[in-house]
Amino acid sequence: MIQRYFLEVSYRGTNYSGFQKQANANTIQEEIEKAFAVIQKVPIELTGSSRTDAGVHALQNFFHFDYNGLVHPQFAYKINSVLPEDIVVKNILPVSNTAHCRFDAIGRSYKYYIYHRKDPFIRDRAYYYPYTLDLQKLNEVAGLITQYQDFTTFSKRNTQVKTFECVIENSEWTIEANQLVYHVKSNRFLRGMVRGLTGTMLQVGRNKISMEAMRLIIEGRDCSRADFSVPAKGLFLVSVEYRANIFD
Repeated sequence: MIQRYFLEVSYRGTNYSGFQKQANANTIQEEIEKAFAVIQKVPIELTGSSRTDAGVHALQNFFHFDYNGLVHPQFAYKINSVLPEDIVVKNILPVSNTAHCRFDAIGRSYKYYIYHRKDPFIRDRAYYYPYTLDLQKLNEVAGLITQYQDFTTFSKRNTQVKTFECVIENSEWTIEANQLVYHVKSNRFLRGMVRGLTGTMLQVGRNKISMEAMRLIIEGRDCSRADFSVPAKGLFLVSVEYRANIFD
């Protein structure tokens, strides 16, 4: 009988061209599919919950797949022994055959990490940004973002979505271990959205953009006015949230 499974994964995205499989590029999906075929002796095709870009990391992300057969009782241990060191399978969870890891997700959380003093030990996991920033203004503009639902301005071009509306539940800047961290949680995110929000807010924090100008940027629905220049290496997908009973 065919059974659907969710695969919970974590990875450092530095060496990969993104989450989703693509031609002539090394991706998280491709590595996991190859490792699965080694362990289970049959190929599968994974469906991903969130398509992180090249260089973006994840503390938690999910795939789902359908499988007609017995999964090895030590599957997680076995597949992790085959996978590269920067990808780990944390859990394999049987679900209903109608469960979908992308469409059933009800929330996603990201963090973007910034550091001000040169540090070789975090250079691949955070953005070195040696400028003076006003934390109070950063939090004011982070709060402003929660007042909107149309984020056309912060979506990169050539994206195939039916709507640019997102409901942001949390948006704030904090200090963690001497790093400046942007936290954002929403029901969904657009292509490039977190990096666009982060880069544009940094301009407010440097007093290069006023709060009123930020309002006009958001309401203008023109992505050429957003700053997408912050690098992928500072961005982490922290969690993907589902209804509590999806894993029953």
